[in-house]
Amino acid sequence: MTAHATEALRPTRVEGLLWLDLTRKCQLNCGHCYNASGPEGEHGPLAREDWIAVIDAAAERGIGRVQLIGGEPTLHPDALTLARHILGLGLELEVFTNLVRVTDEWWVVFQHERTVLATSYYSDQPGEHNTITGRLSHGRTRANIIKALESGIQPVVSIIDCGDEQRVDEARTELADIGVKRVKIDRVRPFGRAACGSGQETDLSGLCGKCGTDRASVGPDGTVSPCVFTPSLSVGNVLADGLGGILDGPVMGATRALIRDSVRNGGDGDGGDSGGDDGNKCNPGTVPDECRPGYPGTECSPRN
Repeated sequence: MTAHATEALRPTRVEGLLWLDLTRKCQLNCGHCYNASGPEGEHGPLAREDWIAVIDAAAERGIGRVQLIGGEPTLHPDALTLARHILGLGLELEVFTNLVRVTDEWWVVFQHERTVLATSYYSDQPGEHNTITGRLSHGRTRANIIKALESGIQPVVSIIDCGDEQRVDEARTELADIGVKRVKIDRVRPFGRAACGSGQETDLSGLCGKCGTDRASVGPDGTVSPCVFTPSLSVGNVLADGLGGILDGPVMGATRALIRDSVRNGGDGDGGDSGGDDGNKCNPGTVPDECRPGYPGTECSPRN
């Protein structure tokens, strides 16, 4: 299904969230990355038409928000086309980017009235920030946060507390001083490289418990999972089954039940500081309580 054939599609209701987890490629090499993305990561086999078909299916079932995430989503060769297609369908778009490099075309997308720009930040001290990201990224990310503000964009900035007496409070103060109004504080979630110890299995009790209910994630290879934090928890593949059949299928239902049981038995799924989320209940960029890229209370540090 092409973009031209779907221009008339409009969602029938505004709820739900679909993550397009486009790529495992990223300029950074964060020690706590929940899906182990980095400079050696790959984009995956899905073609542009496959991603567009997924977006169209989401719009047809009334999903109102789509997030581009990764890895670094702006590195994907089709990401701009997909962003424009999402906005062209009248959906809300969020781009969760490290803000290391932003082209003029992306600034146009970021300035769209239905786009939310989200990023992560770690410290007011360049050395500490760069140690966590594994690259000399602090100056570029900070400069682009300032450029966003100067362009009339109010970004959502998540400070991920990785432990070791990280300068979280100072980072929050710095962001407030330069004009950022939406700052979220999280701890690292126990998934991917952030799972302490070798061979640790995915800890489902670290999820919010609402995974798979009006929300899902599609990974670089087409694998669908109930939550972007658990890409290995497959409930199907869009290349074989199509998005709608997967979301309404028995495997998704059984996986939702498994996650809820795990959360009830292992934790409360509460992400802590609310900070205001505009009613969206599962989004690493804007949701403060449930599906954010940090997990409260864990002692896991990327340097452990």
